[in-house]
Amino acid sequence: MLEEIYIAGFGGQGALSTGQLLAQAGLLEGKCVSYVPVYGVEKRGGVANCGVTISDREISSPIVTEPTVLVVMNNSSLARYQESVVPGGMIIINSSLVESPVTRSDVKVVSIRANEEAEALGNVKVANNVILGALLELTGVASIKGVEQSLKEVFPKRHHHMIPANVKALERGAELVRTHKFSRTD
Repeated sequence: MLEEIYIAGFGGQGALSTGQLLAQAGLLEGKCVSYVPVYGVEKRGGVANCGVTISDREISSPIVTEPTVLVVMNNSSLARYQESVVPGGMIIINSSLVESPVTRSDVKVVSIRANEEAEALGNVKVANNVILGALLELTGVASIKGVEQSLKEVFPKRHHHMIPANVKALERGAELVRTHKFSRTD
């Protein structure tokens, strides 16, 4: 098993924390993991991307240049990175914020209205974990239980009261995939 995941968005959308949670869950589950964040100098609203590789064998390079999975949180990230996905790979889109269409026909596209789903759960700030739950269900790279444990390690103690809301978001994202309540192109 080898998944090279690139998560792209703007600062404040949770792209970096999503990558951290995914990498930590992989580590907790005994997998080989790399996590490389890329961010702009702006405090909020600047580039916030990361590459996460999860494998059952050693990883030769930590840099993700040809992702098997691309998660996009905004239009500019889709425009910039969709061509980098390997043929047969997957693009997961937060369609609450991404209006541009995927122009590739050789990848699976999963569009999730993550912001609306998060609002329905009572907190729009967990939209990134709705996407992460879907990614976990689609790829099997880590478990929700692993990410739940990672929340305890990645979140500062002052944010631990938010863990239940984040777990609900993870479960909702996985449920959307299981019940096919997203727009998709195979």
